[in-house]
Amino acid sequence: MILILGGTTEGRVAAQTLEEAGKPFYYSTKGDEQEVTLHNGIRLQGAMDTITLERCCLHHGIRLLIDAAHPFAQQLHETVAQVARRTDIPVIRFERIYPERDQEHITWCQGYDDAIRRIKDENIFTLLALTGVQSIGSLKPLWQGDKACCCCHFRILDRESSRQLAREQGFSEQHLYYYHAGEDERLLMQQLHPEAILIKESGTSGGFVQKVKAARELGIRIFALCRPETPEGFLTVDGPHGLRRMVEKLLPDFYPLHSGLTTGTCATAAAVAATWDLFNVQFQSRPTEFPVILPDGETILVPVQPSPALPKSDFFNDDWMMEANASVIKHSGDDPDITDGMEIKVNVAVPFRMDEPSPSPEVLQEDYTVIVCGGEGVGMITMPGLGIPLGEAAINATPRRMIEDNVKRCLRKLHIPRVANPFVVTISVPGGEEIAQRTFNPRLGIEGGISIIGTSGIIKPFSSEAFINSIRKSMEVARATGSPRIVISSGAKSEKYIKAYYPDLPAQAFVHYGNFIGETIKLAAELGLPRLTLGVMIGKAVKLAEGNLDTHSKKVTMNKAFILDLARQAGCPDQTAAAIESMNLARELWDLIPSDHLESFCKILIECCHRHCAPLLPDGELTILLITENGEIYV
Repeated sequence: MILILGGTTEGRVAAQTLEEAGKPFYYSTKGDEQEVTLHNGIRLQGAMDTITLERCCLHHGIRLLIDAAHPFAQQLHETVAQVARRTDIPVIRFERIYPERDQEHITWCQGYDDAIRRIKDENIFTLLALTGVQSIGSLKPLWQGDKACCCCHFRILDRESSRQLAREQGFSEQHLYYYHAGEDERLLMQQLHPEAILIKESGTSGGFVQKVKAARELGIRIFALCRPETPEGFLTVDGPHGLRRMVEKLLPDFYPLHSGLTTGTCATAAAVAATWDLFNVQFQSRPTEFPVILPDGETILVPVQPSPALPKSDFFNDDWMMEANASVIKHSGDDPDITDGMEIKVNVAVPFRMDEPSPSPEVLQEDYTVIVCGGEGVGMITMPGLGIPLGEAAINATPRRMIEDNVKRCLRKLHIPRVANPFVVTISVPGGEEIAQRTFNPRLGIEGGISIIGTSGIIKPFSSEAFINSIRKSMEVARATGSPRIVISSGAKSEKYIKAYYPDLPAQAFVHYGNFIGETIKLAAELGLPRLTLGVMIGKAVKLAEGNLDTHSKKVTMNKAFILDLARQAGCPDQTAAAIESMNLARELWDLIPSDHLESFCKILIECCHRHCAPLLPDGELTILLITENGEIYV
């Protein structure tokens, strides 16, 4: 079992992430004020000291602790650390995402005593503390007694327990203000006109950025309490993807299916590793994993293949081009992905010598220049509609931006001068050209290899993200041809018959939906396609007619009772019903339905399909074609 120590936004996200497994877990909060939806989770309430938490873990068979409590809940973090040491239970710290510390505009304080000293030294007279009700007692030297140095205002949560705690600490309600979700941070500051505010380094989910922005706009001094250090031994993640991957690693049996990484994330990790190698060859021991910031802002660690140290003569080429290589073996988890196990290689090169003197500050660039391009095994765009210029490598916008941003971040961390020389990142996929022949790429006009894709950076098992992404790209290419009609079908067999029905449409106007009929029609609506034809064979049609918009055999099976009802509506005799009862495959219907009732049966079947599909294309015209095994078409 897993125990989440929550009560925060991170706790809620952690619960949602574990819910995906469909297995029970425990969610613990000190009080009952947080609302969190639990289907498989079991709620625990009440404060726990070391003894209570240890007993809880032993009683419930806890194998993993997830500390998702507030970053400033130091006592709880230490309690978790002590229990973990005594029980050998691993701890995942679900941390917040923190912006880089602004040393220019913020005075950083190491705890309350340091903050009190700095505020006194600066002779601050009016202070607005946005640090919560628990901090009132810690800041007493600023507001209580004869030695009080400033007029303090505190903003707290608008609930009775917070008001009661403020009263217990002897603070006047006259100087209490209440937090209201979504309120503009400037309003209270404009009302009170404080000389300074005191905030906690509470991360992006704690409103830190908004508070800083509001204070700076109003010219108010900012004092910030640095977040406490994470206890030694905690495994830190800062988002749902990283949390799930860490749980999969520590408790492989918790999730029935494991997640994977997109080609974009693999390329990004290899690019970061090659950048690191570029400036650390022979100097430091190389990590086995490198950090990648995903599009949602969270950071995950990605294993990178070992790279043998290069002798200096090989490190610089004849043109004094510094370059380094790194590679990642793509792991798609339990998602059926044709690129699983492939090597994603990256070369990072820059015309820059390590023995050259550092440029003077006046010639430094505002930012690094990173150029991302494709090498062997990465396809090239030859048709419009994919959002990438013709002739460029098939590297989608999201992974391209990921690579650029992560390489720049690595360069900043390594303190590399921002010179004019571009860093050229070349992605290669050995065997990519051969693999691409088994994908949608040739149909999309992507020649010579695979695409570097991924919108989230993570592949959820059987989430169909990669397949639906391919459908989207196919639809965009189809739209770009200007075809008067787009035709969607399940695969090559049905498409062959529909192409004969629409001989004048361009090849790119025909798109495969696999099993994702509903998702494909929704994409057509999203792209504003005016006329759409859905070609469907009988096996999928009988599922779709019942309202199953995803017809995968793992999701839905043929419902004989439903088919019997359709047959009766079509006026089929009793012997037909008996034959339907004993059939194994839907395509047998073509032989079982009497010829004089077949047209009526097909008409009813198509009407049922249309009833479920048409609402997904509210502004377009939907035509449904029912295709027989020998290519006849019913409309």
